[in-house]
Amino acid sequence: MDQLLVGHRLMQAGEAELALEAYTRAAGRDGLTGEVLSSLGSANLALGRLGQAETLLRRAVEVEPTWPEAWNNLGVVLMERGQTSEAAEIFRRAYALDNGESDAIRDNLRLALAKRDDTGYDPAQNQDYRLVRRGSGSFLIRREG
Repeated sequence: MDQLLVGHRLMQAGEAELALEAYTRAAGRDGLTGEVLSSLGSANLALGRLGQAETLLRRAVEVEPTWPEAWNNLGVVLMERGQTSEAAEIFRRAYALDNGESDAIRDNLRLALAKRDDTGYDPAQNQDYRLVRRGSGSFLIRREG
């Protein structure tokens, strides 16, 4: 059974902890590929483990530097950590690598630039950023509150 696919389906169902277990099994079988690292990072982000998510996603973009989805997901983590300027640059890179084809990456870039450039930005304002994965599908990250 393809544990990455199982993990993706669990993430879509909102079961990040179970998805993390599936991704860990995929890592044991396939090694720490860019897709496995990105998936592990995305699951950790969904669980609120921002430090672990950032580390895993930075490793993912080192392994697959031309993969826009991994760059996008790293940008999401950086936004969640309040590193808006770096996140905007990361989203810009993801958007360029994607040739502007992903609505989710474009929307994330737009939100990051607006937040970076708006000196009157209200941090309490709810913003939703979207994680994207290779192939079809995306995961929406919403703040609880």
